[in-house]
Amino acid sequence: MGYEDPRMVTATIRGWHFGRYAATRSTVARERLTELTPKLLEALAATENADQAFLAFDKLIQKLPAGVQLFSLLASQPRLLSLIAAITGAAPKLAATISKRPRVLDALMEPAFFQSAPSEADLRERLTTQLAEARSYEDALDRARIFGQEQKFLIGVRVLTASISVADAGAAYTRLAETLISGLFVEVCKEFEKAHGRIEGGATAVVAMGKLGGREMTAASDLDLMLLYDADPFAESVGGERTLSAPQYYARLTQRLITALSAPTAEGTLYETDFRLRPSGNKGPIATSLASFESYQAEEAWTWEHMALTRARVVAGPSDFVSRVGDAIRAALTRPRDPQKLRDDVLSMRKRIADAKGSDNPWEVKQVPGGLIDIEFVAQYLMLLHGAAHREILSATTSVALCNARDAHLLDADAAETLEAAWALYQGLTQVLRLAIDGLFRPVDAPRGLVELLLRVGDSPNRSHLEALLVETQKSVREIFTNVIGPIY
Repeated sequence: MGYEDPRMVTATIRGWHFGRYAATRSTVARERLTELTPKLLEALAATENADQAFLAFDKLIQKLPAGVQLFSLLASQPRLLSLIAAITGAAPKLAATISKRPRVLDALMEPAFFQSAPSEADLRERLTTQLAEARSYEDALDRARIFGQEQKFLIGVRVLTASISVADAGAAYTRLAETLISGLFVEVCKEFEKAHGRIEGGATAVVAMGKLGGREMTAASDLDLMLLYDADPFAESVGGERTLSAPQYYARLTQRLITALSAPTAEGTLYETDFRLRPSGNKGPIATSLASFESYQAEEAWTWEHMALTRARVVAGPSDFVSRVGDAIRAALTRPRDPQKLRDDVLSMRKRIADAKGSDNPWEVKQVPGGLIDIEFVAQYLMLLHGAAHREILSATTSVALCNARDAHLLDADAAETLEAAWALYQGLTQVLRLAIDGLFRPVDAPRGLVELLLRVGDSPNRSHLEALLVETQKSVREIFTNVIGPIY
């Protein structure tokens, strides 16, 4: 280990001392960086790819508005310096957050940080405190973005340092997203009611789908959501400056929620938000009444829409209405079905996805034959096929649904074990990749620190072994898919 290009290192350090960046323009900052440099070079040299780690650290300080605080902190905290070196060496995407929000380093210095991730109650309390201090609605949106970005970073560091497992990361990212949705939904409703009042006797619920619904979010996941409401269709809002009919009211409320979650502000973005999985997709109303939802699911919904609905969960709303929405979702999933039509529809959908997005690259663990989509389809197919007679198999989380099907003797135990192991492998690799890089993973270009993380997830001694494991796993999963559902022509 060490630097392969010492001239690059020397030239970059010279640039620091000439005040090339805002972070190094003050005399004090340059003095602190001079004191730090020997320790910094030693820490970065200990990473799996010292040159890449050094360049990532250079990019980090490029974006710092000021460097005195960070340089002083790193010089006095050897453990923190080693951690920053590990982050820059394995996950430069994480390092970018430090540039924007240096205060996240305070959390890394707390001994309790490495013991466990915060619970949902802890997150809600912290966010509630932040939002309560907001001076305006816009300030509340900014505070939510700061909170969300910092907490994503902290989850990522916990994964990187193995403080939490990659298996637990999905639940941690999901807890954070649910906390932000429920907290911002309260703020949105309060702000909206100032202008348009409220619908007497009305109720709303936010339904999570996709990875959020399945509790399988990553650092880069967007939000698949749906808003359902219950109100007299002829009712009008009362108490606001401008009256709206119930359908208009909830449509605009939904749009306001989308903006609160996804619009860029001075503090950046929070999540990309997608409502396309709502009834009738982009052609349907952006907010749907519960009665319309129930009617649509019973009479018009396509099989693929019911497949998507297997991952639906309510994440915000009054408890009594949440219960009613949950009942409506279960009713849609437990309708008797024609087994042959279900099989034909599932196979047709899998073929369409393969034709549009298929890949033979084993690292494309979502799209490749025998990848994540195949496992999801097996779980969804079994839930729809047997849900009417075996309601106990229903679960929004794919791995749990597979276990439920096994326990109900609807899926062979060996097949279930193979799918569960494949699911854990794919999810683990996906968590690391979404944490560390953007775009397609190219093993030959990957930082060695990232490769080491992937090998840890796959319990493999080297990349060749891990790639062989992926190929063999994908072959086994595709065989199970064919045996359970059928071949794709």
